Amino acid sequence: MNRKSWNRRRVGGRAGFTIIEVIVIVVILGVIAAVIGPRLLGRIGQSKQAVAKANAATLAGAIKQFAIDFGMPESGAGITVLWERPGNVEESAWNGKGPYIDNAQQLLDPWGNQYLLRIPGEKNVDFDVVSYGADGQPGGESDNADIIAP
Repeated sequence: MNRKSWNRRRVGGRAGFTIIEVIVIVVILGVIAAVIGPRLLGRIGQSKQAVAKANAATLAGAIKQFAIDFGMPESGAGITVLWERPGNVEESAWNGKGPYIDNAQQLLDPWGNQYLLRIPGEKNVDFDVVSYGADGQPGGESDNADIIAP
């Protein structure tokens, strides 16, 4: 058999997959997705918790710096004191030191809720920086657990 006759036979022969082969591939991919999917989704929640903890610690450090510069914010003050000049701080003093974060987005936890500033703190003496987790409500477990820093 020469090369030309082999090529003609191949062209006239079967090309592509049968419906059974396609179904088998789809079933295999479905099983893989069913086994791996839940594990990956669980890791996403864990990573958001880790990011929230790190960000809360960073904000706590910024609050400490604010306290060094201007004294502890008043009870009931919000975390926005790190971004917006409080009314009791003179503009000339603020321009030399504030704001204490790069942008207002840093005040949001990974779920899009604003961190809270509790003065005095419940966990710590001076203050707490708090995220209520994925549900945005106090208490909870897993992804909904509260995060408190420092």
